[in-house]
Amino acid sequence: MILGAELADRLRGDAAAWDARGELPAEVVRAVAGAGLLAADLPARYGGLGATPAELGELCARLGAVCSSLRGLVTVQGMVSAALLRWGTAAQRERWLPALAGGELLAAFAATETEAGSDLTAVTTSVEVHGDHVTVTGEKRWLTFGEIADVYLVLGRTGGRPAAVLVEADRPGVTRRPVRGQLGMRAGQLAHVRFDHVRVERENLVAPAGFGLSHVAAHALDHGRFTVAWGCVGMAEACLHEAAEHAAGRSQGGVALAEHQLVRSLLARAAVDARAARELCLRAARLREAGDADAITETVVAKYAAARTASAVAADAVQVLGASGCAPDSTVGRFYRDSKIMEIIEGSTQVSELHIADHLLRPYGHHTGRRRPEPREEAA
Repeated sequence: MILGAELADRLRGDAAAWDARGELPAEVVRAVAGAGLLAADLPARYGGLGATPAELGELCARLGAVCSSLRGLVTVQGMVSAALLRWGTAAQRERWLPALAGGELLAAFAATETEAGSDLTAVTTSVEVHGDHVTVTGEKRWLTFGEIADVYLVLGRTGGRPAAVLVEADRPGVTRRPVRGQLGMRAGQLAHVRFDHVRVERENLVAPAGFGLSHVAAHALDHGRFTVAWGCVGMAEACLHEAAEHAAGRSQGGVALAEHQLVRSLLARAAVDARAARELCLRAARLREAGDADAITETVVAKYAAARTASAVAADAVQVLGASGCAPDSTVGRFYRDSKIMEIIEGSTQVSELHIADHLLRPYGHHTGRRRPEPREEAA
């Protein structure tokens, strides 16, 4: 199954305009939904395509090579869908998943707060249970597609325990403040969202109290980390292509840029790094499909490597292209900005290093004495 190839080719030339305008056009969102790509890995019974992890990954690489915000649309929809598929009740799955898969509803993941980023145990959003309904109060920040989402999966606390609840955007008390001009993912329609005593049905609670972070949010973040990793592979490969094409076609002093040893070395290193990141993503996909216990850590490894690679390759591509790489409509320039975001979201580089080191040291009897913070969500 080759998912999204035709769509990616068709949209490639429009991505710079989306970045400049700060939004994905509604017709693009409809096109992604119409192609069945919003929650491609959901089972067919819920309207998904039943894509394997590798197929989902390749889709995100193709979309990531076009626009990080386009890939981000698939990421956040998939995060919420995956969490509901794993931890939602049968009634919740039947109610929400077909609408998410078909694009009738757009979702956003609401976890980050002003004082809760890398450490999501610090969330203060209140989820109060009152008989047959709950009220949600708090403010969430940096929600990817939070400006246009129809429903939010909100991480909060009830009775001192982590809780996850679905909140429809049209409920009284929901206000959203669009974010503009951020470093990267400028078409991702980010928003800060305020929930002011928002009332929803008790049936909107996902999993029992106490499971909101360790199960629901953790599952969503793991899914997001996997798709971000593959999106970074797509960015790195696109930047490598742009740099090689420019080096082969540009001459200085009668000598092709590609004949300069420093340029050839730069391209070679970038090619090896991009290939290595892809292989790590493929390894994570194989382990996820097999249900291997190491899949979560190997996904962290893949995301860590792919994000660092995307950042390095994009920086080198800008250097090779020179002034052209700094132009307003430059693909490599846009990915240079986007790639820095990828080193922060879904587990920053530093938090990922702690996770990887913990996993490495555990077989030797070492257990980290302090609690390791959960990976940062922010702009998924």
